[in-house]
Amino acid sequence: MDISSLPEVQEKNFPLLENKLGVKFKNIDILYQAFVHRSYLNEHHDFALGQNERLEFLGDAVVELVVTEYLYNQYENPEGELTNWRAALVNAKMLASVAYEIGMEPYLFLSHGEAKDAGTKARDYIMANAFEAVVGAIYVDQGYEGAKQFIDRYVITKLPYVLENGLYMDAKSRFQESAQELIGVTPTYRVLEESGPDHDKMFKVGIFLEKELIASGVGSSKQEAQTEAAEAALKIKAWKGPKIEIMKRQSGDSI
Repeated sequence: MDISSLPEVQEKNFPLLENKLGVKFKNIDILYQAFVHRSYLNEHHDFALGQNERLEFLGDAVVELVVTEYLYNQYENPEGELTNWRAALVNAKMLASVAYEIGMEPYLFLSHGEAKDAGTKARDYIMANAFEAVVGAIYVDQGYEGAKQFIDRYVITKLPYVLENGLYMDAKSRFQESAQELIGVTPTYRVLEESGPDHDKMFKVGIFLEKELIASGVGSSKQEAQTEAAEAALKIKAWKGPKIEIMKRQSGDSI
C-alpha cells in the first residue's frame, strides 16, 4: 500500500515537515510512523502503520548518546555536572519545546480525545515522545551521522541557554542557592490553600523569604506546587542560579 496516498496522510503535508527538519527521507513511511500515537490506532484499527513507541525508545538512546559524546568532547567539567547538563538538554520539557519550535504538533496522529488536549502537560509529553521518535526514524533512515546532525542543530544548540539560565538545576535548588548566595536567606514554603476531594486534591503553595511572600504555585501535589512557586519566584527576582565554572576542552583534546 502507498501510505502517502491516504487522505489522512496527505492532509498533513509531510514534504513540508521534511523541509523543516532538514532531512529528506529515503523511506518516508518511517517518518509517518514517528507521529502515530497509540490512541490513534484504537480508533483506526486498519491503519497501515504501527504506533511510534519503538522509534521513541530508539530515539531516546540516540539523543542521550549524541549529547553525552558532545559534552565529553567539549568540556572538562566533572561527571556530576555534565550529567546535570545532559539531563537539562534531554528532559521531556526541553524536547517538547524543541518539537513545538519545529512545528511538529500538526503532524501527530491522535485519537479524538487526545486531539482535544492541546496546551496540556499530557500533550507536552506526547510532543517530547514524538521528537524522540523522529530522531529514531532519522537514525534508521539516515544512520548515526544523520541523527547526530539533527540533534546538533536542535538540541545541542540549547546548551548556552541552559548554562546561562542555570537550568541544569531544578527550580527549588536554584532559588534556594540564589537566595542564600545573594541575600543570606533560606526560602520556606507554606500551603496557602487546599481544594478538591481527597483523590483529586489541588494545592496552592507560597514561597517566602523570611515573612515576605514572593510567589505562589498550584499543583496536584505539594511538591509540584512548590516547584511551580519556585519557577515563578525565579522570574520575579530575575535570578538564574549560582555561577559555576565552565571548563572548555582545548581544541585537539577530543576523542
